[in-house]
Amino acid sequence: MHPAAAKWYDRRDCVFIEFLVEDSKDVNVNFEKSKFGFSCLSGTDNIKYSNEIDLFDSIDQDGSKHRRTDRSILCCLRKAESGKSWPRLTKDKAKLNWLSVDFNNWKDWEDDSEEDLSNYDRFSEMMGNMGGEDDLPDLDGADDVRFNSFFICIIKFSLIG
Repeated sequence: MHPAAAKWYDRRDCVFIEFLVEDSKDVNVNFEKSKFGFSCLSGTDNIKYSNEIDLFDSIDQDGSKHRRTDRSILCCLRKAESGKSWPRLTKDKAKLNWLSVDFNNWKDWEDDSEEDLSNYDRFSEMMGNMGGEDDLPDLDGADDVRFNSFFICIIKFSLIG
């Protein structure tokens, strides 16, 4: 069993973690108040990946979601206390070799106005209205695009089209 490589970034209402596993199957995501678990199989060799994280702060497990694509699994962990910055993902300051900051999506949101920020409720509504994995379009080349705002990140989930 191996830990999956992952990137994370912080937003006002949520923390995002993207597990970089191609052709994943049997994805299991476990949201607990102060802990997060992820596991899956990958590829034709059924390589087993498993990650467990003691989180920096509490999350709303019922409000947290995940979405699988052919290239990754993106998890949205809704913060129990909105507006509180997470300087790191983990409770401990120890460096995890499989985890890195997603600087392409990192944003110093604490200085932004409320109007410029996304609304988690709209995100949740959109997630609820989405079809299953069979409805997803082909995502080849999607990793070439770098997103700088939460609104565009949501497009990764909704895959408008």
